[in-house]
Amino acid sequence: MAALFGTDGVRGLANRDVTAELALDLSVAAAHVLATKGVFEGHRPRAVVGRDSRASGEFLSAAVTAGLASAGVDVIDVGVVPTPAVAYLTGYIGVDLGVVLSASHNPMPDNGIKFLAAGGYKLDDELESAIEARLGEQWARPVGTDVGRIRVDTGRAGAQYVEHLVDTVHYPLHGLRIAVDCANGAASEVGPEALRDAGADVVVINASPDGRNINEKCGSTHPEQLQVATVAAGADLGVAFDGDADRCIAVDHRGVIVDGDQIMATLAIALHERGALVKDTLVITVMSNLGLRLAMTEAGITCVDTGVGDRHVLEAMRTGGYVLGGEQSGHIIFAKYATTGDGVLTALQLASRVASTGSTLAELASVVRRLPQTLVNVSGVDRKGVDTDQPLAEAVEKASTELGKTGRVLLRPSGTEPLVRVMVEAATQTDAERVAHELADVVRERLSL
Repeated sequence: MAALFGTDGVRGLANRDVTAELALDLSVAAAHVLATKGVFEGHRPRAVVGRDSRASGEFLSAAVTAGLASAGVDVIDVGVVPTPAVAYLTGYIGVDLGVVLSASHNPMPDNGIKFLAAGGYKLDDELESAIEARLGEQWARPVGTDVGRIRVDTGRAGAQYVEHLVDTVHYPLHGLRIAVDCANGAASEVGPEALRDAGADVVVINASPDGRNINEKCGSTHPEQLQVATVAAGADLGVAFDGDADRCIAVDHRGVIVDGDQIMATLAIALHERGALVKDTLVITVMSNLGLRLAMTEAGITCVDTGVGDRHVLEAMRTGGYVLGGEQSGHIIFAKYATTGDGVLTALQLASRVASTGSTLAELASVVRRLPQTLVNVSGVDRKGVDTDQPLAEAVEKASTELGKTGRVLLRPSGTEPLVRVMVEAATQTDAERVAHELADVVRERLSL
């Protein structure tokens, strides 16, 4: 049986894969596991529950809240807020558990359940496995005054989050016009509010969530509307969030996309100049473009590579004590201010850099010259052979030598399918495509099932 928890909680088609029954049972099991681990010892347990704007989040959050209360946990229901807001509030309020109902950038029919430990960090794999193991177990239910109580927040939680975000801005945004695409998601209110409170003139699109339109041809995965709106409004830059606002993609004043790699480079250099980039190090994933690595070397900044996923980025940051890391997709983590990727925080920091330098975002982002990249998915192969097949390793080494310092080869086995991903970056698109397909042929030949 496949594990229920993935790299970012439990996720699937709402009301089929992710049901109210599952949400309730997971919440009860989580309460039991944390109690067993001594997390609740000596006090009455408390939790914060928040969600994005999907219609299914209404019944799923109700089920989670009911499950926790039935297990004796007091619940603060903060309603529709970004995932990073729940993480922040979990630490700020000092509760024992945070729960987010969201499928992030996925289409509206999906939803997910993510648990956060005290302090706002994602639960580790061991705890998630323990929760899954205790689903449906028999238990003695609390009664009388021992049952949990539920309090619905009336908006103060969102205001606290916005205040926190604005307090992180070193240089105010006065004089900047910023276009914001809220993806009809969880940041539809707090995103524009935070940017305005920091001093910007804000032009807002896709901030009218109706439960059905989250991520629908908008937001960070569909930035076309933002590109048009930024140019039409004469904005200095534009920013787009995804449904739960844990990521941010930007566009410059010309409507040209500025991806997570370019955002990280811009912010890493800003911190480096202030002497605030711990160990002069940026944490990135193996999928970040080689152009970012070359730009960081030129700036005197070291890059630490991790596996794909913001969980791995955060683990490396915590282990090394680093303060900045993220992914090309726009998940950017500022360890000083957040325990997870935060799209609104990223937008504020990026805009503050534009305001403080007087440079355009296009000029700041140009430090990264993105190298052409080709990705080929090779199916029907033994993905385990990527690390053990000698002739394949020799082919990769030969290709890497040919590409030299202006190219890169990466072979990644899929975690769930008989699939190997062949990624090649090179000085030209022609070279990237040629080498990628040559290596894909070797993968098929050597690892065919």
